Amino acid sequence: MNAGDRFLAEIPRTCNSGVMWIDQRGAEVLSRPECLRLLAMAAKENHVGRLAVADLQAPLVVPLNFTYHEQLVFVRIGPGRVSELAPGALVAFEIDKVAPSRGEAWSVLLQGLASTVATGEIPVIKMPRPWVPEPGDQVISVRPDVVSGRRFRLIDSSGHEGTRI
Repeated sequence: MNAGDRFLAEIPRTCNSGVMWIDQRGAEVLSRPECLRLLAMAAKENHVGRLAVADLQAPLVVPLNFTYHEQLVFVRIGPGRVSELAPGALVAFEIDKVAPSRGEAWSVLLQGLASTVATGEIPVIKMPRPWVPEPGDQVISVRPDVVSGRRFRLIDSSGHEGTRI
């Protein structure tokens, strides 16, 4: 048992994958397949994710449009500090969604190796159209080596769980 496991509780409710786990703060711990499903859904819905890279002075976190294809996250970036640091580095990519009408929110974090994708190696997929006027031509893929996620019931201003906020 890992040190963090002592904070997980088994909940007798069942879900598609069997037993549901709840963390010490009451959030549902998502399975890897569910995390990747949510990531793929967010990519299709053109959500913005955040790419985090380590710098000597401080972490750099940038919002980016992304595509998810064959177990990889793809982003386009332009010249700058992130494009210098990310290739060959361990990075984090985070995506989340708040759905007030459903009374829930979720967050998925993946950590893995970032690699530059050569122009001839870019899969035949629709790359996201970045919001910035000059997005750059460097394509980075992020391999999901470690994947984690949580789903939360939203609490409204009166303290009622799972209701619209």
